[in-house]
Amino acid sequence: MKFQITARDPSSKARCGLLNSAADTIETPAFMPCASHAVVRACSPQDIAAVGIQAVMCNAFHLLIRPGSEVICQAGGLHQFMNWPGLIATDSGGFQVFSLADRSDIIEDGVSIRSPLDGSPIQVTPELSVQAQNQLGADMIMTFDDCTPYPCGYAEAAQSMERTLRWAERSKVAHNNPEQALFGIIQGSVYPELRRESARATVEIGFPGYAIGGVSVGESEAEMFTALDAALPELPLEAPKHLLGVGVPAQMIAAVKRGVDLFDCVLPTRNARHGLLYTWEGIVRINNAQYREDSRPLSELCDCPACTHYSRAYLHHLFRIEEAAAWRLLSLHNLRFFAQLMEQIREAIGAGNLGELAARLAAITPS
Repeated sequence: MKFQITARDPSSKARCGLLNSAADTIETPAFMPCASHAVVRACSPQDIAAVGIQAVMCNAFHLLIRPGSEVICQAGGLHQFMNWPGLIATDSGGFQVFSLADRSDIIEDGVSIRSPLDGSPIQVTPELSVQAQNQLGADMIMTFDDCTPYPCGYAEAAQSMERTLRWAERSKVAHNNPEQALFGIIQGSVYPELRRESARATVEIGFPGYAIGGVSVGESEAEMFTALDAALPELPLEAPKHLLGVGVPAQMIAAVKRGVDLFDCVLPTRNARHGLLYTWEGIVRINNAQYREDSRPLSELCDCPACTHYSRAYLHHLFRIEEAAAWRLLSLHNLRFFAQLMEQIREAIGAGNLGELAARLAAITPS
């Protein structure tokens, strides 16, 4: 994987770039929707490509359990399995372990958890995570990390951060597919000194790219940005930087200003399934009765299938009767908004007016 910075914002650390992998070249900053099970819920890969999505984030833990990384490897890897030509990243499963395991089940070797499918015991280690990601054949893969909860005491956060560093070393040793870029993950909870130490030590281990993990887990926005401000200056300027699990538009622009290049989050599609839609005119909650007879499109400024073919009244009807088509159309609308947002961020960086876009966005979207 190669990363080339093509433009810089004169008033911040924001930059545009080209991220070149064996599969594709994408423009950054870029957003990856979550395709945890090798699919963005209710949408085909061709659907999401048509609305401007360049890359997706799959999950090694979920795919290890079902259908199995060996099955996907035999099918030719994730690109062939899901017929997706763009860039694919895989999360190591650290966050899923965080959400499923008891903290007492996390030991030096790895994590003991129960399968969410049948309750059978699974021992997840850095080696198993990386082996699975090698078999899945994604372009970007992640080291196995220990994601702490919020709130978290300093001693627990320090222990977790140090364990993540040891697991990063083991992940790097286990990695055996040179066509994949293994990203190191920065941890340290909300403690700036731990974030700085994590970043410095992860850089010493050496990776082609870096991801900031353990954020958006319940901490305040101010605490999240304090953690970013501590970690990001310690990372190599020319390396791509990924902020894991963040998908609030205003937060994404603030992170771009700090030098972040890549994002992934379930938020746009999850919100769509709950009827919350982003538009450049403001938030639309399609379940509201006011849209029952509204003949306007969701947005006059959007060219997604929902906006170009259907009225708010029809989409309101589909949502109210719990029709599966509503999930697809509304998800594609929100993904198109996020793709447009990334396009406009890149244009604003090149034109030097990122601040104007941030102000416009703050006026139309909730924080």
